[in-house]
Amino acid sequence: YFLQTFTSFCLTINLYVLILIPCEYSHFIWKILGHSSTIMGSMEVYNTSSTDFTLMGLFNKKDISGLLFAIVSIIFFTALMANGIMIFLIHTDSRLHTPMYFLLSHLSFIDMMYISTIVPKMLVDYLLGQRTISFMGCTAQHFLYLTLVGAEFFLLGLMAYDRYVAICNPLRYPVLMSRQVCWMIIAGSWFGGFLDGFLLTPITMTFPFCNSREINHFFCEAPAVLSLACADTALYETVMYVCCVLMLLIPFSVVIASYAQILTTVHHMSSVEGRKKAFATCSSHMTVVTLFYGAAMYTYMLPHSYHSPAQDTVFSVFYTILTPMLNPLIYSLRNKDVTGALKRAMGRFKCTQKVSGDVF
Repeated sequence: YFLQTFTSFCLTINLYVLILIPCEYSHFIWKILGHSSTIMGSMEVYNTSSTDFTLMGLFNKKDISGLLFAIVSIIFFTALMANGIMIFLIHTDSRLHTPMYFLLSHLSFIDMMYISTIVPKMLVDYLLGQRTISFMGCTAQHFLYLTLVGAEFFLLGLMAYDRYVAICNPLRYPVLMSRQVCWMIIAGSWFGGFLDGFLLTPITMTFPFCNSREINHFFCEAPAVLSLACADTALYETVMYVCCVLMLLIPFSVVIASYAQILTTVHHMSSVEGRKKAFATCSSHMTVVTLFYGAAMYTYMLPHSYHSPAQDTVFSVFYTILTPMLNPLIYSLRNKDVTGALKRAMGRFKCTQKVSGDVF
């Protein structure tokens, strides 16, 4: 009952946020909007002729830049290929038409968009020998990044609920994870992501950037962009901190509660094979969750005194570049259903090639 209530709260939290903002926190929001209006009016004074930013990037050390470029390129194309294969297999193999794989296909879609928002710009800039990004390009990247990362935060958390129902309440699984519930999970995840992007991006990008326009990062991440602002950002950073805490702690709490119940149930299983299968599935999910949420919590929840530009860059690599590649690899390599679907797809492809060869 606790987990069902918690998950319902997670699915509807975004709607409640929209209701609570005008009803209970209007004076606080108006204070922020008033601050933003002042900032917008002063942008012409502070922002000079150039509106471009300079991304310091990952490839700023000449002795290892070529090696890093090759590694990031391999990771990027591996992530695209692996996630694309996962989506193809899930939608073409009838044995994978289950709620877990339905959610996993959307996770792969988000990961493909997520890594494509950041990495192609890095690679092209390196090849062209440039590091600039326009103001509008930085704004678009910031919005897409926040939207996609927010959607993945919620989706990963609710996927843990799916595993809880499958292992702890298998007889009620068809009801608790019906097609309608799955679409509600997807819609709720995207809504949470869009809400995050629409609330934070306009305010972040209306601050005046009067100092050096060099972003000490490889993409337009909010903390790195805000460090260039020459206005008081303390109020906004507090709001962003609260928002990010909610975005992280709500789904992460669902994950912890779900897996606590799962571990208890698995421990009491009489079937050794059942325990192994449950641990294999859950350990894969927990690996992804630990990497993704852990790196994000470091970036957005730790005080500034614990941060350094080099550390921020390293941790950002984990949840923006590595995780989109690891998600499909972890779920596929350790999952007999997916490997079986891949073998069947390869078999069908070979048969098609053989028939085509016989015809010609």
